[in-house]
Amino acid sequence: MTLQAYMDDENSRFATVALVDTNGLLRGQMVSVSSLKGIVKNGMGMSPAQLALDPTDEMLEMPGVTDGTGDFHDDPLVVDPATVRRIPWAKPGHDLLVLTNYSGETSQLCPRSILKRVLERAAGHGLHPKYGMELEYTLFDETPESARDKGYRNLKTATMHASHDLILYQTVQSEWYEALSEMCGPLKIDLAKMHEEIGGGFLEACIGAGQGLEPADQLVLLKNFIRALALRQGRSVTFMPRWIETADSQSIHLHISMKDAAGKTLFHEVGAENAMSQTFRHFIGGLQKYIGDMSLVFLPTVNSYRRFAPGTFAPPGLTWGYENRTTCFRVVGHDAGSLRVENRLPGADTNPYLTAAATIAAGVAGIVEKIEPQPEVKGNGHANPQEGADYARSMPEAIARLRGSDFARDWLGSRFVDAFSATRQSQHDQFAKKVPDVELQRFFDLG
Repeated sequence: MTLQAYMDDENSRFATVALVDTNGLLRGQMVSVSSLKGIVKNGMGMSPAQLALDPTDEMLEMPGVTDGTGDFHDDPLVVDPATVRRIPWAKPGHDLLVLTNYSGETSQLCPRSILKRVLERAAGHGLHPKYGMELEYTLFDETPESARDKGYRNLKTATMHASHDLILYQTVQSEWYEALSEMCGPLKIDLAKMHEEIGGGFLEACIGAGQGLEPADQLVLLKNFIRALALRQGRSVTFMPRWIETADSQSIHLHISMKDAAGKTLFHEVGAENAMSQTFRHFIGGLQKYIGDMSLVFLPTVNSYRRFAPGTFAPPGLTWGYENRTTCFRVVGHDAGSLRVENRLPGADTNPYLTAAATIAAGVAGIVEKIEPQPEVKGNGHANPQEGADYARSMPEAIARLRGSDFARDWLGSRFVDAFSATRQSQHDQFAKKVPDVELQRFFDLG
């Protein structure tokens, strides 16, 4: 059903108008159909302060928005009619969901608007990305309340053991998998694959590759509604990159290839080593040169940096290799239809729009500037680390590098760089005041 058809239907009563904040959370309002008609025409006001909130609505410092100069005014959200979906479990007439993005000055801060601008700039070079995403998460047989009461320790995961692709656990959890698949129908999520991963309750869901804003829209919806599905079942999920010391890291992996305006693939070349074209090599060169300074986009919370503790399966550096999961940029595929690169740096807590925007920007710049990549890593990249381009290993370093990046200011916008860096600095400062349990255990008596 189209947006207009829903508004014309006399049985339609309400619709949900949503935007995506910097954390990747959907925020918005349920509006009557009569109100929706005006919103479609004139937009809906919402304060830019929505983009300065942490997931639990802790207000972060954002220059011009939540500091001493902010007036907490509303700016207009523009409805995108192409994003119309049905909300699972909602009654007909109350089930329409439509996505928006900020217009005007606040569009400089809006993740969806930023990705839209990056895609338009890439198209100006005759480059059209095709991308898909994999989402890792952990499912618990705990309610949010029971998890909190346990102090988030000794939680019961949905499966007891690590179970990578174990059919036994997939069969036991068939109700979860079937409910997730059923949920994706009305949400128009192209769910391509689901499977067990490398820890108790550790799962992965993948969306099919597409173009434009659609894959990022779908990943945002998938992430938000997986949470909703778990809550409806009296369970919970986490997307924390590292929720406990014994868990491996959780990520969002972005798979990307490139086409020209006529739809011809630009990454594949018959006869070349691993069938990789020179354009593909330049794309990887751009990733290596520019992604490190945008680490904060891919590692946006204080927890993000827990992924890189010794022994975790996180990228050892901004390396690349063919079919090599011990590198950051893994080249995958064998023919024109499948050859692509997987960016393995983003944590599961990253914003899909920003992840896609930063990856596309870096790769497109590599093509335009004809940047040669560093030598391919062969063998175990963890056992034989390669010197060269690297990402930030701490939040303060990531903040400083983003603030100082002319590239990020050019492609993502100076207003975004300043605002996003400020909110992350605010988050870091808040956590720096905390005294973790492990410090009390180690130092209270005899430290």
